[in-house]
Parts: sequence; structure tokens; C-alpha cells
Amino acid sequence: MSHKKRLLDQTFRLKPTARVPAAFWLHLIPEAETGDAAVKPSLKEDSVEAHLAFIRQVRPDFVKTMSDGFFFYPSGGVPRARMELGDLKAVEASDPWIAGQLEVQSRIREAEPSFPYFFNIFSPLTSLRFLVGRERLLALLREDPEGLSEALGRMGEGLSALARELVATAKADGIYLSVQNPDRDAFGSDFYRRRVSPSEVAVLDAARAAGGRSILHICGYAGVRNRLEDFALYPADAISYARTVEGVSFPRARAIFPGKALMAGFANTPGSIIHRGARAEVEAETAAILNEAVGMTGIVIGADCTVPSDIDLERLEWVREAANRRSV
Repeated sequence: MSHKKRLLDQTFRLKPTARVPAAFWLHLIPEAETGDAAVKPSLKEDSVEAHLAFIRQVRPDFVKTMSDGFFFYPSGGVPRARMELGDLKAVEASDPWIAGQLEVQSRIREAEPSFPYFFNIFSPLTSLRFLVGRERLLALLREDPEGLSEALGRMGEGLSALARELVATAKADGIYLSVQNPDRDAFGSDFYRRRVSPSEVAVLDAARAAGGRSILHICGYAGVRNRLEDFALYPADAISYARTVEGVSFPRARAIFPGKALMAGFANTPGSIIHRGARAEVEAETAAILNEAVGMTGIVIGADCTVPSDIDLERLEWVREAANRRSV
């Protein structure tokens, strides 16, 4: 087991570690969110090259393999503007959409085998939002909750196949599942747990059944607030949450997620300290974050979500160096 894998394994098991791991991620190709590798296969090559460049410069404590170019769950060739819930099927493991992501992970892992890899998967609900847009998603939740729940279940089967193959075939160490409440004020916890959670838990269970671990990312991108308690019983090994957006400290998060490793820290917005602050500011913020976690194990210092793509990558090393000088 490599040093980085051992460090992360001890962190996930809430064991004392020689240092606090640091991990940040960002979208690595310009067409990350809008490009479709099924239409433009060169995005796979772009993604592999960009990942390897990032890994070789940053040498992260673990790699979150980005699903850039694969944001759009297959809709059977139906244009997204005309797509209906019935068009969403359980994608087979042999589907090119899954095969393309396996290729990306396999090639990166083969080139740089010593790192722990967790491949990004968007939850069925988030994947549906990418396809139909937020407003239509909210309308479907109100107007056809049963049909939407069934569609999410089928998508969950397809994403479960992806999770299994990423671990079993592409040799990822696990998955990084991104979830989010659709609108925490309009849809309560009971609705979420009945209509949405089963499709998300299925993906986590699939990764575990294949021998992989999972990081559950409760996404607070662009200031979205979540009910963290909705995810308290999810079978994940670690929880990545938006500490600054949610206003939830490490001790409070550990109370919500007992026995789970926690990944959080910096605000990730453009112009934030990690993005534009002076080195002294970055180091001071690192110290403040770790002071909050004094006496706790199972901590990874990072950010609320993806950091801006134009960040100077040297800044990430400032955090790791500052973290290495301190202990929780």
C-alpha cells in the first residue's frame, strides 16, 4: 500500500495520522460541464491529459477523478428538450457512456498507480437536473412525484452499474457521489427520503459490494443550502460537505455523521481566500480550520466544492504545507 493510500485509509478509519490530508479538485477541461464525450470523443483524451498534468503538479493526497464530459446521463437518443421521464432507462454496463468513463479512470490509474482514486458520480436527481433544468425538475417533483421516483430508481440502477465497474474493472478505490436537496424549503425530509434517497443509497451500496469505498459529497455549490440530517444514515465512508455555506463546524458535522471521516474547509467561490488570498491569509485560514478540529481524527482539509479552474495550483500546496506544520 502506498503512503498516500495508507494515509487515507487511516483517516477513513478515524485513526491518528502523522498529518492531516489535504485534497482539492477543479474542473480540468473547458467543456467540463457542457461537452458530451458521446458526441465529441476527443474529450476523453483531453480529460486524461488534464488529470495527469494536475496529478503530476499537485501530487494530491487522493484524486477525485472528474466526470468532465460525462455530465449527461443517456436519454436513449431523445433530445433533452423533449425528454420525458419514461425515456430514462437503466443504462447497461456495456453502454458507451459507462465505457468511456471506465477508459478515463483506467488510463489515469495505469499512468499514476500510487494514488487513491475516487471517481465522481452525480446522483440520479442531480443527473436529471442536468438533463431537464432546475425549474422543470422542481415541477416534476411537484406534479409527478411517483413517476419521478421511478425514473430516479432506473437511473440509480444505471449509475450503480457505473459504480460497480469503476471499482471492479477500472480499479478505482471508490466513488465520490454528489447529492443535493432540490429545494430544502419546498420539499421536506420525508419527501426526500421516500422519493429520492433510495436511488442514491443504491449507488453507494453498489460501490461497496464491488469492494470500493465511497465519499458522499453534499453539494453546496453556488450557495445552495442542504439539510445535512437527510443524509445521516447513508452508507458512505466519508462525508464531504460545504462547511462555509452550511455554517456547520467539524464538531457539529461529526455529531450528525458519527463515525464518518469529514472533508471540508475553505470557501470555494471566486475571489475567496483559497483563490486570491495572500499566502499568509491562506496559511492563517488553514490554521483556523484545523483549530476547529483540535482533538478530532478523520479530518481532510479541502473546500466546499470545486475551486475555480483558473486557480494557481501552487496555492493548494500552501495549504498542505501549513497543515503539515499543525496537528488536530
